[in-house]
Amino acid sequence: MRIVYKLLKWLLGALAAAIVAFLIAIRVAPPELLQVGDSYAAKIACSNVFLAGRDPQQVLADDVQAPGNPILKAVMIEVDKDKSKVTARLLGYAAPRSSIYRPGYGCMNLADETITPSTLPAPPQPTIPDANVEWPVGNHAGASFDPGLAGILSDDTLRGPGMRAIVVVHHGKIVAETYGAGFDEKTPLVGWSMTKTVNAILAGRAAQMGLLSFDDKNLFPEWAKDERKDISLKSIAAMQSGLIFNEDYGDVSDVTRMLYLQPDMAKFTMSQPLEAKPDTKFNYSTGASVVIARYWMNKMPDKATALAFPRKELFNPLGMQSAVLEVDQADTFAAGSYLYASGRDWARIGQFLLQDGVWNGTRLVSEDFMTMMRTANSTSDGVYTQMQSWLTGPGGESNASFGAPADTLWLQGHDGQTVAVVPSRDLVVVRMGLSPSRLAYRPQTLLAAIVGKIKD
Repeated sequence: MRIVYKLLKWLLGALAAAIVAFLIAIRVAPPELLQVGDSYAAKIACSNVFLAGRDPQQVLADDVQAPGNPILKAVMIEVDKDKSKVTARLLGYAAPRSSIYRPGYGCMNLADETITPSTLPAPPQPTIPDANVEWPVGNHAGASFDPGLAGILSDDTLRGPGMRAIVVVHHGKIVAETYGAGFDEKTPLVGWSMTKTVNAILAGRAAQMGLLSFDDKNLFPEWAKDERKDISLKSIAAMQSGLIFNEDYGDVSDVTRMLYLQPDMAKFTMSQPLEAKPDTKFNYSTGASVVIARYWMNKMPDKATALAFPRKELFNPLGMQSAVLEVDQADTFAAGSYLYASGRDWARIGQFLLQDGVWNGTRLVSEDFMTMMRTANSTSDGVYTQMQSWLTGPGGESNASFGAPADTLWLQGHDGQTVAVVPSRDLVVVRMGLSPSRLAYRPQTLLAAIVGKIKD
């Protein structure tokens, strides 16, 4: 019995020593996966607290932990409102990572704590739509509401799990909208990869102004001495640049390393070698969109002009008061993921595309650009366009297989963000939420139900 007691005591001592060693190890040299998790938690909490005005612990529970990643369930956050800073730590202890908020530019991960954040120029003030004037010129909605759509927007099977906003625009007017608990028409919501389409529009606006061409090659000095000099801006936009980039979110991959561990996202992506000749292989890449942003920003006369460009040339003309496109630690727009905007402002983007790039009688992007926005690239089997948008909805099935119009153009983002643009029905449907891909929600069913109900 004494031997058993001694053995048990030894085992407990060894276990305690192992736990202490583990805690020291993850504190002193935390694995990259833990750093990614804490960086993600800090970024999501920061944007939702300081941009959207949400409760930090609610954001931690609903946005960070609820989707199911086991590591994130052990993350704790600390919000310093005086410094506009959020810090996340595993178990409240390990792998601390922080994100800071700057007005007009949203939240930025401190991927490298040794780099002092830049003092950025004051952004242009947003144009505030008149609350008494009907959307989209103003921000009043309700006069054109269609009572026949109320049942569709209240059907949980159609609006999907974690719905946060649905806005339906028909003939240029909001005819129905609904919001999840804690959200309303003013709440900025992250578009994730729908940001890519908006970034393409910004590049298209720069092209319309004569600052660049999508046929441009020799895009960066870093590429001048190898085959990357043959990559065109159009090739990058079509996700067929040939650059290596791993978009797998399940581990520490190129995309998670870029978003959460790299201070300069564009530099990281630009450093990747070619795996194929340009225009021969489809490779969906969030890094590609950041590289596009770096390129059009480089075409501006100075940093202040580049940082003001989205607000001055797109958001204000469209009346997108809520829109904030966030930057990375190198002050480049994180244009593959981080545009926050209200459901109504996302609907303005859809309406802009529906109107063929014209707003209030002014053409902001060229007809050729809009043709590329609607035309499949050469390598994606007809699902992705030449300009950062989709010809099929989530899942890749044809629109017709759901009973949705064949001409539907899609903006798509992580966890269930979509904007459907349907020219044949003069219709835009925005659906925002937090619906992890494992739930297999398909907004095409919502779109089909709306199409079946509206009257032309």
